[in-house]
Amino acid sequence: MMNDIPWHQLYERADSGVEIDHFKPGDSYKEDEPLGAHRDDHYIFFLVESGNAELMIDFHAVPLTPGEIYFILPGQVHHRINAEMAYGWYLALDTSLLNAAQRQVFEERMVLQQPIGLNTEEQQRFLQILGPLYRHYQEQSEQPFYRPILYSFIQVFTGMVAALYQSAETTGTASNRKTLLTQAFKALLTEKHKILKSPSAYAGLLNVSTAYLNEALKQTTGLPVSHWIIQELMLEAKRLLYYTNSTVKEIAFQLGYADHTHFSRLFKEQVGQTPLAFRAAYRE
Repeated sequence: MMNDIPWHQLYERADSGVEIDHFKPGDSYKEDEPLGAHRDDHYIFFLVESGNAELMIDFHAVPLTPGEIYFILPGQVHHRINAEMAYGWYLALDTSLLNAAQRQVFEERMVLQQPIGLNTEEQQRFLQILGPLYRHYQEQSEQPFYRPILYSFIQVFTGMVAALYQSAETTGTASNRKTLLTQAFKALLTEKHKILKSPSAYAGLLNVSTAYLNEALKQTTGLPVSHWIIQELMLEAKRLLYYTNSTVKEIAFQLGYADHTHFSRLFKEQVGQTPLAFRAAYRE
């Protein structure tokens, strides 16, 4: 068992920042890590053409059915796709290959992203991009304009996926001030949850009052700021308890708690088990 959750670096495998594969039934992937869990420093996109596949992301099983597209964010803890009975596409992309607007669509939601179903026409449009992209990817990288052409294909693909996800957002969550504030809070929370624990700290960084930030979060998500701070911390705690051998004291320290007994009490209040009981139960 490892002492930290491994990070996979895309540039160790692909100096272009792009990796693409067309998987088919019978393909299998050997796991190098215990329990097969890791984080990536890049985005991963999947499109299932036929058959069924499944991903395990942060303790959630995400089934993928034919005609669905999905993505994994950098930093999310996951296992390799279970797709031994499916045809489909896998595309790993360095974060620098997505523009700021695309990254905002993908990264700033408060709950785990869901697969998006494609109609026949939409699926055909994606295949018309992925096929030529894959063929170009397999060509010799020394060819003239290899990377500009590759990245042009990537921009079309990521733009199409971002447009789908933006269109699928719940009706009534247009980019008004409270929605934008919620998105900004999510970005800050992902970055600073280990050092900032209070709603007022986030409100201060966002230049709004704590009351207004709470109002915005309640309107857009139904839950207050404090809920999301605790949820982010508990999710990271679960990851470290399950996937590493770090002690409870070490995990508490990593998450910014000097008093590990306070952390343990908080974990039990939120999860219903002590940290060690959670570790034991989920490793059975």
